[in-house]
Amino acid sequence: MFDWAFYLAEPFWALMIFLPRWSWTRRIMASPWVCLLPLVVYFWAVLPHFAEFWRVMSRPDLGALQAFLSQPYGATAIWAHLICFDLFLGRWMYFEARDRGIRALIVSPILLLTIFLSPIGLVAFLAVRSAHRRAPGKVEAGTAPEKMTT
Repeated sequence: MFDWAFYLAEPFWALMIFLPRWSWTRRIMASPWVCLLPLVVYFWAVLPHFAEFWRVMSRPDLGALQAFLSQPYGATAIWAHLICFDLFLGRWMYFEARDRGIRALIVSPILLLTIFLSPIGLVAFLAVRSAHRRAPGKVEAGTAPEKMTT
């Protein structure tokens, strides 16, 4: 089951990285449910051990967390958790880049980096996002569009 967490997310990563402009990629990724598929593995790993999992998470202790993660079900649960949230983050980056007009040639390597090292991928994306001007015609949430002058 450990491997299945990534296998369930892999097709969505492939769409965003290799087919970012394909019309079906946007349609498929528009569903927030794609991020939940790896959580099937998470629930499979956590539910039979929920009491132990709750004890570890509700009273954080390094030793208890290490003991939980040393079990196959604990490592699988955390791995599925990470895969889900990395995909959630990648999905946000994909749509944010599209909305801002950031080229796929720039975003695809960042998404690939995010799969393996999500904190570094996030920092790289935020740096690119900050350096890139918003695409013409797009208005950032919470801001008023510029007034036309005659």
